[in-house]
Amino acid sequence: MQPLRISNATRVLAETQNEYYALAIRDEEIGGVNTMTSVWEPAPREMADLANGGAVRLTIIGTGHPPVMLTTQPAPEGE
Repeated sequence: MQPLRISNATRVLAETQNEYYALAIRDEEIGGVNTMTSVWEPAPREMADLANGGAVRLTIIGTGHPPVMLTTQPAPEGE
């Protein structure tokens, strides 16, 4: 998956770290909890995997698992 530029991004993580993708995020508050939201686009192979009953996999670096949330969003209008 490739990170996309999220609308109304509030900052970009790893912008100057060449070994990582720059990740545009939007800082938000959801139900009184601070969150950081990013948008990702599946590659064609990943879209095929999902269409054929595959699943989304989340990998956390390290040994502690932070709270996470995976959702979907509709395609931008006009596409």
